Amino acid sequence: MLAEVPGNPLSSGPLWTATRGKDEKGPGLTLQRSRDAQRKMSSQRCCFLGVETWAELKWEDWELGGEFTKTLLLKNIHSKLQKLRFRPPVSKFFTTLFPQIITLSPGTSFSLPVTFRPLDRCEYQDTIEFHSKDGLFQVSLRATIPRHALDVPESVLLPPCAVLHQSQTAFMFRNASKLQTGFQWEVPSPFQLCPESGMLEPGQERRITVLFRPREALVYQVQASCAFGDEGENSCTVLLQGLSKYPFLQISAPGQEEGCKVLEFGNVPVGCTMERHFEILNPSSITTSFSLSRMQRPALSESVFQCGIQKGEVAPRTSIRVPVIFSPVTVDSTTVDYLSLTCPGALSKTLLKVTGTCIGPQVSLSSSMLDFGCVDEGEEALRTVDIINSSSVEAQYQFDLDTTGHSVFTLEPACGALPPNSHRSLRLLFRPHHPMGHHRRVVCLLLHREPLFLDLIGTCHSEQLKPAILHPRHLVLYRQHLARGLTCYPPDVLGAMLAEDKIQVDQEGALMLHEDPAAVPEKSPMEEYYQGCAGGKVEAELGGSGEGSSTNSSHVTVDPPELLFLNGSLSTSQSVTLSNHTKGKLSLVWTPAPNSPFSVTPSSCDLGPLKSTAFRVSYTPKQHNTFHGAQLECFAHYKVLRDHRQVEDRTLCPSWCVTVRVIGHSFQPCREHFIPRFSLQHPRVVFPALSLVSYRTVLLENMGDLPLVFRLDPEECPSVTVQPTSGLVQPGHHQILTLRTTPAEDCPAKLPLTLHFNASPKHTQELSVVSVVEKLCLSLEGEGSLFFKPTAVGSCSQSPYRVRNLTRLPLRFHWRIPGPDQRFISVAPDTGVLQPNETMVQTWSFTPFEEMVYNLKPNLTFWPIQTPGCRKSRLPLKVVGMASKGSIQAEHSVLDLGEVLVGDCRSFEVPLINNGSCSVSFCLSVQQSLLDPGLPENTQKKDPVALELDSVRGTIPARSRLLIRSTVRPARRTRYCWDLTYQTLSSTGSVLDAPQALCQVLGEGVFPTLEVTDVRCSGSVEGLSKLQIWSLFSLGQLNAHLQRDPAPPELTYRVPTRHSLRRCPSIFTSAMLDFNFSAAPLGSDPSSVLLMFENTGSIPVEWSFLFPEDQQIELEYWAETGEFSTTELHHMKVQDNRLFNITPRSGKLHPGQQKAVTFSYRHDFAGTDRLPVLFKLSHGREILLNFMGVTVERDRHYLHFTSTKHVFAPVAIGGFSPPKQVYELYNGGAVPLRYRVDTEPLEQLTADNFGHPVLQCLNPQGEVKPGRTALLEWVLSPLEAKTYSVDISIHVLEGDTMLLTFEGCGFDNSVLGESAPVQLHDAYMSVPSTQRMALPNQVLFLSEERLSLGDIPVCCRSTRVLFLTNVSHSDRVLYTWNLTDQSVQIYPEHGTLSPGESSLCILTLQASGSPSFYQLDIICEVTLEEALSQYHQDLQQWELERDRQRNEFTLTEKDLQPSQTSYPQGHTPSQTSYPQGHTQNQTSYPQGHTPSQTSYPQGHTPSQTSYPQGHTPSQTSYPQGHTPSQTSYPQGHTPSQTSYPQGHTQNQTSYPQGHTPSQTSYPQGHTPSQTSYPQGHTPSQTSYPQGHTPSQTSYPQGHTPSQTSYPQGHTPSQTSYPQGHTPSQTSYPQGHTQNQTQESNTKEVAPSPQKPGPVVRKYKTLPPIHSSSSSAVVGGMCTRPSRAERRAQREASQVWRRPEPPCPTLLHLGVTARSHSLLEFQTFFPSLLSTHHINRSARPNVTRCESRQSRPPSVDMPPLSHGPERDIITHTLTSIFRSLLDDPRFHHSLVNGVAEPVPYFTQLRQTAYSPTTPLPGAASPYPGNSMPYPGTREAHPPCPPTPQLLMGGSLYSAGVTEVTKQQPQTPKPTVKRERQFSVQETIRRLPEFCDVTEEVLLNTLQNLMVEAFLGELVLTARPRIIALPPVSARRNSCGSRRLSRGAADPDRSRETRGAPPLGLSFSPGPHLPPSALLANLAWT
Repeated sequence: MLAEVPGNPLSSGPLWTATRGKDEKGPGLTLQRSRDAQRKMSSQRCCFLGVETWAELKWEDWELGGEFTKTLLLKNIHSKLQKLRFRPPVSKFFTTLFPQIITLSPGTSFSLPVTFRPLDRCEYQDTIEFHSKDGLFQVSLRATIPRHALDVPESVLLPPCAVLHQSQTAFMFRNASKLQTGFQWEVPSPFQLCPESGMLEPGQERRITVLFRPREALVYQVQASCAFGDEGENSCTVLLQGLSKYPFLQISAPGQEEGCKVLEFGNVPVGCTMERHFEILNPSSITTSFSLSRMQRPALSESVFQCGIQKGEVAPRTSIRVPVIFSPVTVDSTTVDYLSLTCPGALSKTLLKVTGTCIGPQVSLSSSMLDFGCVDEGEEALRTVDIINSSSVEAQYQFDLDTTGHSVFTLEPACGALPPNSHRSLRLLFRPHHPMGHHRRVVCLLLHREPLFLDLIGTCHSEQLKPAILHPRHLVLYRQHLARGLTCYPPDVLGAMLAEDKIQVDQEGALMLHEDPAAVPEKSPMEEYYQGCAGGKVEAELGGSGEGSSTNSSHVTVDPPELLFLNGSLSTSQSVTLSNHTKGKLSLVWTPAPNSPFSVTPSSCDLGPLKSTAFRVSYTPKQHNTFHGAQLECFAHYKVLRDHRQVEDRTLCPSWCVTVRVIGHSFQPCREHFIPRFSLQHPRVVFPALSLVSYRTVLLENMGDLPLVFRLDPEECPSVTVQPTSGLVQPGHHQILTLRTTPAEDCPAKLPLTLHFNASPKHTQELSVVSVVEKLCLSLEGEGSLFFKPTAVGSCSQSPYRVRNLTRLPLRFHWRIPGPDQRFISVAPDTGVLQPNETMVQTWSFTPFEEMVYNLKPNLTFWPIQTPGCRKSRLPLKVVGMASKGSIQAEHSVLDLGEVLVGDCRSFEVPLINNGSCSVSFCLSVQQSLLDPGLPENTQKKDPVALELDSVRGTIPARSRLLIRSTVRPARRTRYCWDLTYQTLSSTGSVLDAPQALCQVLGEGVFPTLEVTDVRCSGSVEGLSKLQIWSLFSLGQLNAHLQRDPAPPELTYRVPTRHSLRRCPSIFTSAMLDFNFSAAPLGSDPSSVLLMFENTGSIPVEWSFLFPEDQQIELEYWAETGEFSTTELHHMKVQDNRLFNITPRSGKLHPGQQKAVTFSYRHDFAGTDRLPVLFKLSHGREILLNFMGVTVERDRHYLHFTSTKHVFAPVAIGGFSPPKQVYELYNGGAVPLRYRVDTEPLEQLTADNFGHPVLQCLNPQGEVKPGRTALLEWVLSPLEAKTYSVDISIHVLEGDTMLLTFEGCGFDNSVLGESAPVQLHDAYMSVPSTQRMALPNQVLFLSEERLSLGDIPVCCRSTRVLFLTNVSHSDRVLYTWNLTDQSVQIYPEHGTLSPGESSLCILTLQASGSPSFYQLDIICEVTLEEALSQYHQDLQQWELERDRQRNEFTLTEKDLQPSQTSYPQGHTPSQTSYPQGHTQNQTSYPQGHTPSQTSYPQGHTPSQTSYPQGHTPSQTSYPQGHTPSQTSYPQGHTPSQTSYPQGHTQNQTSYPQGHTPSQTSYPQGHTPSQTSYPQGHTPSQTSYPQGHTPSQTSYPQGHTPSQTSYPQGHTPSQTSYPQGHTPSQTSYPQGHTQNQTQESNTKEVAPSPQKPGPVVRKYKTLPPIHSSSSSAVVGGMCTRPSRAERRAQREASQVWRRPEPPCPTLLHLGVTARSHSLLEFQTFFPSLLSTHHINRSARPNVTRCESRQSRPPSVDMPPLSHGPERDIITHTLTSIFRSLLDDPRFHHSLVNGVAEPVPYFTQLRQTAYSPTTPLPGAASPYPGNSMPYPGTREAHPPCPPTPQLLMGGSLYSAGVTEVTKQQPQTPKPTVKRERQFSVQETIRRLPEFCDVTEEVLLNTLQNLMVEAFLGELVLTARPRIIALPPVSARRNSCGSRRLSRGAADPDRSRETRGAPPLGLSFSPGPHLPPSALLANLAWT
């Protein structure tokens, strides 16, 4: 922002303005402008119309009267030449060059000078305008005067800041003027600027720091004002913005307690340190500072926790780790400390509790006693003992045993450090010097632990003395005797007392007095150690009066226990006194040590009872300046023990050992002693604050290389005793010092204890001892008061309460509640231990029993944990509580969970509400009921409750809402209902009232379900119907399995996983289905099947298809065995080659979602392929799908059977017309095949049933086209109610034979009654009737794909309406219905649909006269009109090009010299051309032929004669005995232009017998390659009518043999035509081909004579070997083609092949029905009889031996036999029919005949009377089913008779006829009316009349449906009542003459529908509208 003295800003008004200084409004106004805008206007170069220049020229430093010139630089940055014209400035103050055209080439510049001449001191402004052909632009000219201006930002945003924190930022401001400017800032709190004032030179910048210190959490926006100028006359402002929030920090630690986090260190070894971390989290968006401090601790407490960070800052949304170090020093103590996290401005503090326990070593000895046995004097014995450290702490140990030879026992090593969890073997030697029993109790000192003791015993024998041998049992008896006070008596006295019965022997063999003395408490190890160090004396501090008794005093004592020789003398001695406290005489023996400076005299003596004696200890060092130390050892034993014969074993007493510590040095006076190097752990020793004897240990380590001598003065601190007080520590060894004291209240806080080292006052170390007794102190929260919130009567409320230990002692506490108050209040825990400085949160419970206010006073009792029997302290607590009543209720009375996966769990919450003022304790209960009525009661009772409540008991606070977390785990698929009730609880958990209803929870256990809702097929299985695919893939069973519950083994792995080590995984399911991909030829398109899976449940479903490789655990290469079974190898082959593929293999479907899954099978290898695939639903079913597919060799005849067993529908016994049933045969190969059914088993079955045909096959042989299905017709007529089974072989010509088992069951209607299986049990009712998924590029859809007409009577007609819809937005389609079954008609049969258009189709099924099962598959071929048009266009262009190539040629030969080489007749060498790239010698000819001998087609030369691709004349083979010239080709074709079937050459292409290629004629304009044959046939394999060749066989106009389709399973030769007709002469209905119109009268054509052909011989040549394609069979030969072959291939690739017609898309329509005889239908379906019309003119068939298409010969004319007569008739009729077809008058007469009015009763007209014409009621001349019926293609409906015939013939008998002839007079009117009425009634009863009426009604309804579909009629409109004038009865009977729309406007209907008008009758006769039909019925 620029702040300056105000002036006029730039405006778009005047071109220039001048503002003088005298016109300024005042000095206080400012103009603010951003720095960026100013720079952009002044210094930034801009581009205008491809010219780069400045946007503004500015003059700042100018003076009056001067000229100031600046240059405006114009640069052309465009890629083309620029010409600019400019307008100079308008004002006279700015001048430039004279206007001219500035020419700028690309990249060049032009400088335009601009001069400014000011005349007054003001601002000036003007512009220069530039023009170009692309537009204009301006450059501003501006001159300013100097003024004070500051460039400051408009606003400054400071970082967010926490309350009571500080944030800062800085901004720059600049003096934008040319004047020196002073500034002064003013800003309110909480902002502060630094510096606040100063002076700026022109253009100088200054940095201003902004500080933000908020005190409240607010959003601050403050204007900072700056006064600037000479005297501050100008001002500007800056907006300061800041945001402050309350700081909030969290502590993240592993533990959690009430009110604080806990950092637990656990057990830490003493002397070690452990570091743990906790995190300080800052979840806010502001930086927060913190400080960590310790809470106040008890005085004199040790500081064992060190925190590495005391204060710091935490960035927003980050954390920092704070280390805490724990260094414990006191073993078996728990230390608690509290760290307080404090944030300035925070609303609360956060505490962190740190706690840790110090643990010491756990050391033990492998044995507490070692027995060295008996050793002779002068010998030694060796023993070992293990010292074991079983803890995780390093242990420091030291055995108090002399190592310098002053002891008979030697231990190595005597001291050391034992690592954690380790042990060490100690080596002990026993070297006795005197014959006696030795026993010494050696102490093992442990740092921080009490000492261990090791008893060493051994006996020494000499030759003279044999003392009693000591054994371990003696030591055991000695301890018992010592406890009983018997060890003071010598063994002989004890023996005498035993003899005198003064003492006795106990059960263990020990001696005992008759009266046992009082039990003496055992000494602690520390007490025993201290007594031993004191020379066996008992000190006053330890015992009092009791310890001075004889039982507690030692047997032998020594005084003093230690001797110090520190005067530096080389020879000195001191005395030591030993006292005998026993009642027997002792022998004292000192252990000598050779080469020792210390010696004792005398070395042994005897000491009487209760006597003392003195010994002299001498110190005689052998060298100067050395330190010496030793432990002198003296053994004392009863003298009587010298001889073992004088003592008994039971009175044997071991010896005692006393020691004297001696220390001395030989340093001469004034000699400097060694400087000690030592380590002391720990210098500060703290004793417990109790008035008890306490012990502590300190470790003194010698860290130097010289011995170390230490000494303590016991008199310095009498209250603290240290053992040992002196000693010698060898280099690298250590000494464990034990301190003992009894703390006192008046003891100072610190007791000094000085250690002297190396007998020099210079070397000392002070030990600080804390031994103070503290008073017990506990702190209670709330000044000793506790208040409870309102509590429900009988319920319980809780409140936390804190108690803190303010002492250094662990205290045990106990709450004492008065007896009456214990009913109302309780505390947990009521007893426990409070560690020093620990705060414990205790929970108090208040349970009232009536509404009142309670005032209670419990007491807290506490005492030190070390002194449980001491006096206890008490603190009172005041407790106040109030009681009230309450209840709870559920927020929702009913909770519906919906569907829950069985085996899974679903968690939900039940909200409970407490609207009262007190908390309510409750107990919930659940009662389960199953709503499935099909489950037995036992199952409902035994089923576990599937609803689990996370908390059955709980408490809801007052006016609160509690969510009860619940989990549902349904165990079965059923509907659940759970009733939740509650009961209020008392404080003890007992129920206070009866259960009360809360809510009801509903749920349903379900398994994940999928369902296949649709199936589509494409590729090689496109010809299969949906019904067949549904059966092949067992989709009905698959859906049934998916709806069932999974078995427990199927849930072994609930989700897909790799669990098997084998390539054939284990199977956990019993559900196995076959996915049969049918069969297809090798190399054909993959068989693709699309299944639509839909999640029909309400839970998501995860599904997957697992191949064997998906279930196998991947093993390492070395783990593979390499041995595979045949099955495994086959599976590996299938999986490696991806023969079976599934896309996608897995997915997840939410409820209602659908997914299309593609299953494909590649036909790459011949044979049968199988692969087990596991269909897995997560947490649901497992179904094993056996994928199976068959690939057939292309030349193999193969019938595909899905099963070897077929079961027919049950048939009732005793019936006269059993139904006809069908069995499908599918041709899975690439060639047509013929089959034959072996009927011998059927004949045998007939013979076994008394000649009754139980099972008949109506068509035992036939032909099946490739990829098509043939139907075997069967009739099952059982004799008995049983199951018939017969094995029948089906033979395939040139193929395999399959043995099938056919089963049929007969049942008795009289036995089964209504349950008889006579209804149509459609096994495929689950097959969806509508399409749910589209195939790729599918544009036409059927409204229904399956029609089930159900059960119908015979001779009835059923009609259904279908819709065809074109869903494309741009393509028109053509559709054609292929109706191969005569019983079904669809109208219209073909048509065209525009984009988005629909077509209404009517399907009619005319049931035959015999019961049958109908299972039809009707195919609709769909072709895109654009593709068909493109095909015709390409075909036309191809034909034009073919004609051009046929008629056009170029002569390029030149006259060549003749040679000896002969050429074709009339040709010279130059005229003879050769194949491209070949010369004469390179061109090979047939064997034995020369070029001249080789003839070529007429008019062709060798070069003009082209050969098959890659062949030369010699490589091209010809028919046997023919040369190229003898081999004729189609007219205008050469050998190369004549194409042959794929993969065939000329000689491989066979022709009709005796014909050559030229003799074999083809359809006009076609060549052999253009003439297509039936699939898999060659010209020789395609047979034609007898005596016809392909050219003689004419086809329908515009059709070729391949375009002309034949009846299923027929070839041209197998298709018979009318006598004397060829396919082209046989006319068909418009738009129909041969296979669409089936001719019933099939006649054989007589053979025509053939000319004998010339004698030919065969040349054997091999076809060319081509490289195999990618789809070829693996392992086929692949050779590299030669150069000629490659050149031929290139030439062939340039050949324009004949276009192929587009392949239509197939839509399948399935129709199923079952027809019953009239008697059976009336019996079992009486209610449905009225819904069907029976065509009574067609009688039921009873004969099954004839084919459906067979027709009996006429009675009038016998059938023609083969011979000349038949040939003559055939040729005659052929000529007549051809002449009629060519006669236009005949065509005109036919058209006029249709337009003639139809006479009355035309429909009832019959044929003329003849001897064979039956009368009504007479037997039909047509046997069985041969009588035609209406609605079929073969027969026309019977014509009704005229009235005359009806009256004269069919309606009256012969007698009536004669009477009528004899009485020709006119009858009376009454008789006439009666006769007329009788005739009408007779007509109405005629079956023909009923049929006509039914057809009229059906036609009318169909017309209405068409009108409604076209939108011309609204079926749902309300009926309108129109009053019409009365009409006569005759007019009413005649009916209306209104034509239907379909008949009245046929042109419009034809345009709209693309087909003939709807409403036509389905009979072959002409269509009549309803009005015409009704008009024909009106007669008088």
